[in-house]
Amino acid sequence: MTTPFEIQTGRLTVPVGAGDHIRGERTAPVTLVEYGDYQCPYCGAAHPIVQELLRERPGVVRLVFRNFPLSDIHPDAEAAAEFAESAPPDRFWDAHDWLFAHQDRLDAPHLTAAATELDPSGSMVKAMVGRVFADRIRHDFLSGVRSGVNGTPTFFINGVRHDGGYQLPELIRAIDDARPL
Repeated sequence: MTTPFEIQTGRLTVPVGAGDHIRGERTAPVTLVEYGDYQCPYCGAAHPIVQELLRERPGVVRLVFRNFPLSDIHPDAEAAAEFAESAPPDRFWDAHDWLFAHQDRLDAPHLTAAATELDPSGSMVKAMVGRVFADRIRHDFLSGVRSGVNGTPTFFINGVRHDGGYQLPELIRAIDDARPL
């Protein structure tokens, strides 16, 4: 029996590309890819740590966020991912940050109200309701599966899975070790 895709644990199988959400300098020598779930409490705990990492290593590290909603255990995770993806392109990171700051408000009424504030034109709400970005979210999820992601958050540093912790000292050490000389 064959599978429709190859799974490689420990390596990022889908390289970072133009369609990815990137925070930080695009030319930074170190890329931190996070597969995350907006309803995951561990992702919520990692979020401010990753933000601090970006502040402490400006120009050195860039963040790429990919959706990995664990819908079986986090029933609002997929809707939250739709919320982030539906934000106007220049507001993705605002939506991303809002979700982690409000993990206790990921139900439809709260997401709709927040979407209306982020994008008063109504196009964000319309995209959310129409699940316009469902394919993108699925693509992110499957790219994670192919890379051996089985929980959140999972980080890759320059394409290699980071199996250490995500406390700031560990991430800084890992980023510094990955930095080209």
